[in-house]
Amino acid sequence: MRENLVKQRLKNGQNCIGTMVRTHDPAVVEVLGYAGFDFVAIDTEHMTMNDESLVDLVRAAVLAGMPAIMRVRTKTPGEILRALDMGALGVIVPQIESAAEAQAAVRAAKFAPLGSRGMANSTRAARYGFLDLKEYARLSNEHTLVVIYCETLGALREIDEIIALEQVDVIFIGPTDLAQALGIPGEPDHPQVREAMETVTRKARAAGKAVGTVAADAERARALMAGGIQFIALSSDLAMIASQARRHLQALRS
Repeated sequence: MRENLVKQRLKNGQNCIGTMVRTHDPAVVEVLGYAGFDFVAIDTEHMTMNDESLVDLVRAAVLAGMPAIMRVRTKTPGEILRALDMGALGVIVPQIESAAEAQAAVRAAKFAPLGSRGMANSTRAARYGFLDLKEYARLSNEHTLVVIYCETLGALREIDEIIALEQVDVIFIGPTDLAQALGIPGEPDHPQVREAMETVTRKARAAGKAVGTVAADAERARALMAGGIQFIALSSDLAMIASQARRHLQALRS
């Protein structure tokens, strides 16, 4: 297995800037890697992609020299296993409602003795049988990044217990769903959301845990990093295409 440089950078207190991938074209992932992103977060929660497309996106990330982290469709063990067997170096697990659910996600992502992830040596992650199984288990447990979403009232209520879970690497705050949970849908910049984000960030950082979230642009990303957030999904491939298309057309027509 490849070393997960994102996980190492976060442990060292460094910032990591990635972006969400919502297209099916591996060339887009390669371009993002060559542009200098630290990671790509392949978004299967909100986009429809088949397994063949997902494997090709992970391969493209490897070619471009960056980790692929997969935002899984659901928090079920089967979805987490599927993503990691494809060779993703981590999972972003959505809609976590409690510390018990966060612990279950960790167990699904880790081999024994840290968890109960199913093991097979025929997977892409195990180099189709060319990796020794003991070494595969050790390396997987060491390098797999576990990112737990905080975007529900349940997660907010049990955030101290979630932060305390040793194998959770990043607490990822989802402001859009968090706004909805707080009864203010469509207002991710609402003061209540900002206050909740600041509270989670303060608690996580005090415990030595990395915090992540999304940023629409560089200005917002800089503000988030100044506030202690290390793991940032900056925009997305589709949003960047839309932004550049709009900018070019406006320049042409003005």
